[in-house]
Amino acid sequence: MKSLTSLWSITAHEMAVRCCTSATQDINTVLRRVEHEGLSFLAITLADFGKATQKWLDQGLVVPSDAPSFGRKRLTGLPAFLSGFLGRVFDSSSGALLDEPDIEAIFALRQLTLMFSKIALPDDGLSKSSSTRVVNPRRERRAMSEFVQCEQEVRESDARLDPSYMEDFKRISNMLFAEVFAKVDRDVHFARLWPKHGPGAVADRLSSNAKFSMRTWTTRLQRVMPAEEYLIPNRRYYDELERDTTFLEPGAEIPVRVITVPKTLKSPRIIAIEPAAMQFAQQAVLRSILDAIGEDSLLSRMIGFDDQDPNRSMAQEGSHSGDLATLDLSEASDRVSNQHVRAMLSDFPELLWAVDATRSRKADVPGHGVIRLAKYASMGSALCFPFEAMVFLTLILMGIERELSAPLSRELVVNQYREQVRVFGDDLIVPRDNVLSVVDELENFGFRVNISKSYWTGRFRESCGREYYDGHDVSIVKVRQMLPTRRQDADGIIAAVALRNQFYWTGLWRSAAMMDDLLRGLLVEFPNVAPSSPLLGRQSCLGYQFQTIDRYDHSPLTRGYYVIAESPPDHLEGTGALLKCLLRDPCPGFGLMSEPRESLAIDVASVDTEHLERSGRPERVSIKLGWKQPF
Repeated sequence: MKSLTSLWSITAHEMAVRCCTSATQDINTVLRRVEHEGLSFLAITLADFGKATQKWLDQGLVVPSDAPSFGRKRLTGLPAFLSGFLGRVFDSSSGALLDEPDIEAIFALRQLTLMFSKIALPDDGLSKSSSTRVVNPRRERRAMSEFVQCEQEVRESDARLDPSYMEDFKRISNMLFAEVFAKVDRDVHFARLWPKHGPGAVADRLSSNAKFSMRTWTTRLQRVMPAEEYLIPNRRYYDELERDTTFLEPGAEIPVRVITVPKTLKSPRIIAIEPAAMQFAQQAVLRSILDAIGEDSLLSRMIGFDDQDPNRSMAQEGSHSGDLATLDLSEASDRVSNQHVRAMLSDFPELLWAVDATRSRKADVPGHGVIRLAKYASMGSALCFPFEAMVFLTLILMGIERELSAPLSRELVVNQYREQVRVFGDDLIVPRDNVLSVVDELENFGFRVNISKSYWTGRFRESCGREYYDGHDVSIVKVRQMLPTRRQDADGIIAAVALRNQFYWTGLWRSAAMMDDLLRGLLVEFPNVAPSSPLLGRQSCLGYQFQTIDRYDHSPLTRGYYVIAESPPDHLEGTGALLKCLLRDPCPGFGLMSEPRESLAIDVASVDTEHLERSGRPERVSIKLGWKQPF
């Protein structure tokens, strides 16, 4: 705890110098309150103050009641805490936003209040109060209750939605996605789907390699994705498949397993772990959908799946011009109704069958038992992210259409809105002139716009983890783990090195220097390295250092620590091993063929030679001292 308050104090001093003010009283306040309130002050109370500050920037006025945990100065309208920085952004007497606020002070306010908002603790990590455990049992129970309550609200929203709204939803969806859905529909019809297994956990608790030998399928999947086409390499193994495979009827299907993972100290994140068969089949449909969207010149500009930079660029532009708004949704994936997805796909029956067959209908919720799902899918389903993005894009354009009081055409969207609308998950970019209508449309369909993280009135914008004010990047560095105290804490060391380098490249050099001192006390070697180096080291504008030359290829070598993360032992042989090797070689025509799949050529150089002995996510990481290239 002392190391965190020391880091906050050094950062406060550094920002005070940059902003020509003093942080002495602020540091004393933090030290005093952390002593009495523990880590919850840094991670929760300070973070709430930071969120209030962002709200004031957006609405252009300080409202002291938004920060009830902090007193206000007697003669001004500003809170006493961080008043030196607040006075460079807001008028000290009226609390109104200055015409030309100090960008450095805005950055300082965000850095000093939100620095610990995402910090996670080890499972047994406690602050002064036992209520600040990472996933506190009480907060976990509350999160599960909210999950079940959300289910009920989705059902109620479906019941009260005007049928005419659903007709408009279907029409706009077809205008946007008809060609995409038609392509995927053909892929389903002609069995051009290519499945895959991921390294993550599954509800049936199979290891990473054991998934390739699974013999559990569902009758719903069998209708559109027959097991003999997906679970064996070719017809030579049909007898084995017929003998060993269990086909589950809908009532006997394995439910998704709902769990919590750390998100913030205040509340956990809920995800749903899918059964192996569902995840395997979902990946097949996902690949086809992503390929089809990538080929569409309009949709590839308006929906993002792996590149957040376009959203960030548009948010930066919107913060300067004011023409674009950024919206954030609460419980976004959990509020996408299955009825929304069914309406989108109603004109594409084979795709609808595939999407429905790969959807888990039940969830095992701790404390509530097995419940039937009204949502389409929670985070954990491979198809959750693309379908929520397509639903949100459809609703955005419905909101714009209602604002215009005229039907939208694809040509109008291409000419006018292609550069003004973008969706990445639950981060939405929309035209400011249409934002209220878009918000209404989202709420009509049961979604909740997070007003505290949505911006359209002022010059502050936030999207995909980056924040901007009037065109200036005011994104901050966040401490995500407790600072390490011993070299054996490999996760802590890795996180601390990353934190040090983020401080450095953000220009917080005194904070970076403190991390240098901490890490030099724990590591025997902590060299200067380039960002691309495998070594854990100090990144610097001055470049890297090296100590010797490799005797074979004459490249520079530096002594330092590097990360070792080995997949756990997971032996695979027989039919499952052959299937895995063939699935690693994507090509058309997967399934039963006249020629055995073994005869197909495989690029041996691209195959991990140990993938049949070790597979899955590493159970632990460690660091080792050795010689590596510093670049």
